[in-house]
Amino acid sequence: MPEGIESAVEKATQEFRHKFQRLREEIGKAIVGHADIVDGVLTCLFTGGHVLLEGVPGLGKTYLIRTLAQALSLEFSRIQFTPDLMPADILGTNIIMEDPNTGTRQFKFQRGPLFAQMVLADEINRATPKTQSALLEAMQEHSVTVGGTRYQLDEPFFVMATQNPIEQEGTYPLPEAQLDRFFFKLIVHYSTHEELKTILDRTTTGHKPDIKPVMTREEIIGAQRLVRRVQMAPHVQDYVVRLVTATHPNSEFATEMTNQYIRWGSSPRGAQALALASKVSALLDGRFNVSFEDVQKVAAPALRHRILLNFEGEAENISTDAVIDNIIKQTPTIATAAA
Repeated sequence: MPEGIESAVEKATQEFRHKFQRLREEIGKAIVGHADIVDGVLTCLFTGGHVLLEGVPGLGKTYLIRTLAQALSLEFSRIQFTPDLMPADILGTNIIMEDPNTGTRQFKFQRGPLFAQMVLADEINRATPKTQSALLEAMQEHSVTVGGTRYQLDEPFFVMATQNPIEQEGTYPLPEAQLDRFFFKLIVHYSTHEELKTILDRTTTGHKPDIKPVMTREEIIGAQRLVRRVQMAPHVQDYVVRLVTATHPNSEFATEMTNQYIRWGSSPRGAQALALASKVSALLDGRFNVSFEDVQKVAAPALRHRILLNFEGEAENISTDAVIDNIIKQTPTIATAAA
């Protein structure tokens, strides 16, 4: 690589790491712990993907997303999903408007809360699948079609959804097509003993964090373009493909655990998520090329919601994370295979 280009790449990489760290710090003013969750959400932001946070109520999922919205100069909208929510409540609808001067009436599109750059779909699995499906076109194509007219959404467009575990009362499982459109699925666990003490110190003493904007819309879009320019060598890309193929039962690279417990494996979106997320991991490590370790690091959040267990897997309470861990251990890198 020529010296001038190499210097520019190094500068862009350092700027990316600096902005990422600044966002971590601003979010850390309000959110205690959950460093892996914060990094996962920011990874989705810089890859242009969407994120699904799953955890029991009260763990700070919504607060995290609200804090991120404050740290970014983007238009923010929150949609509270409930069983009686309808698609038109999200997308918007055509309403009859009367011209006060002429008295003529015509249909005018009233935009719904989905028309924002950062959309919080709070407790998304409390709405019916019919309402959940209203997000499908927006999440994939960044557009909305109502009454035969297509409306383009502003960029960057980022959906952050929260959900309670499926076994909670009053929830509807997300359709597979909906799940597949989420770049990452992140599991939010309980806070530790020390973290709980800090949470109490902050929330019961009148403490109010001062969150300052860190990035503009243009800077976010520029960072997303930078991520896609990170180099991935052919042998690393092949490793990504083999990992995803290993989730398909009876495929060439399927493991024994895959064949025994999996009904359906990951879609091509899983491979795309692995590739892009590993590029973010490389940038955060100061590199402009992806390693095998980068891919392994992001495999669980990228694939866990794209793997469907069969009856035996559900009956034995096997987790998709366990299957992914097994695949990583059983799938050799090219260097190991050559040896």
